[in-house]
Amino acid sequence: MKIVTENIPAFAVLQSLPQPIIVCTEDRQISFANYAAETFFGASQSVLGRQKLDDLVAFGSPVIGLVETVAARRAPMTEYRVRIGSSRFGEERIADVFATPIADNDGRVVLLIQERTMADKIDRQMVSRGAARSVTGLAAMLAHEIKNPLSGIRGAAQLLEQTVTSDEIVLARLIREETDRIVGLLDRVEVFGDDRPLESEPINIHAILDRVKLLASNGVARGVGIFEEYDPSLPPVLGHRDQLIQVVLNLIKNASEALEKTQNPEIKLSTAFRPGIRIAVTGVSERISLPLEIVVEDNGPGVPPDVLPFLFDPFVTTKINGSGLGLALVAKIVGDHGGVIDCDSRPGRTRFRILLPVVNRYSDSSTTKGAS
Repeated sequence: MKIVTENIPAFAVLQSLPQPIIVCTEDRQISFANYAAETFFGASQSVLGRQKLDDLVAFGSPVIGLVETVAARRAPMTEYRVRIGSSRFGEERIADVFATPIADNDGRVVLLIQERTMADKIDRQMVSRGAARSVTGLAAMLAHEIKNPLSGIRGAAQLLEQTVTSDEIVLARLIREETDRIVGLLDRVEVFGDDRPLESEPINIHAILDRVKLLASNGVARGVGIFEEYDPSLPPVLGHRDQLIQVVLNLIKNASEALEKTQNPEIKLSTAFRPGIRIAVTGVSERISLPLEIVVEDNGPGVPPDVLPFLFDPFVTTKINGSGLGLALVAKIVGDHGGVIDCDSRPGRTRFRILLPVVNRYSDSSTTKGAS
């Protein structure tokens, strides 16, 4: 079969690619940037065309050295997991950068940037789900082997409270309360062992967010300003109402606790339709599209960088008295809905982003099996 190319302009092909593409001259002056590059750097092509690559990326960036080497050797090269910093987006981004010379030997180099952020976060999400599944067997053992003797210990502590002196009653009460705390922790761990299919139905996600906002404003986030930025045209999501409420309420509770020492504490709830993100999940032959985005953002101090990659793993917490199961449970519920969750954090802004599939009008919407 003959491939017809004369009716497919190269310019249109470059503009349609989702990866940022930049063409630099021999002195690293930018001569072309596609739409994705404009979005990546937050500037139009006319603005980018008046700058050198040196002005666009942070001083000492390995991207500069990559372009120089490719221009000198006249051979393509690739740098993996490069940190790209720019004053235009404020924070470093991790990307794979592919560089190749243009064949006409005038010194121009083409850069294709594949941002690793979402790919890495989805990979970590899958690892977190595996960690959550590993807790399942532990949960069954703990429930059977530990909760029964704890019941006896609690009963004995109650009897001691009725017979000991007033000086010792505090210790007896401490035994009972700590026993109750351990049982509560085991109850939370047991949730990870629930692999039953979700009883799902089409849900308006904004109804969920409005409900959570009402609950939080009068409870866990009292005194915190909660603002909305919704896309009213979103299609429904196929999910379990109570579990989705639990997910968002847990995120707002964590945010409000992080804001305790912040002046003018604020939490923003936002939604958007983001087509283009597709992932492969276990048990499903086709890749799943995750266009529905829910963001819970706060202006708190942020998550410590050393904790951020493991934030959704069981028993990882930054709280003094935390169990480290809240966000692990959130990740499990989101996974059961076929979605992913990630966290982007820096001082002054922490964003938890949930990506979910929308209702397939051709499928049976009564029950769905999650991707966990």
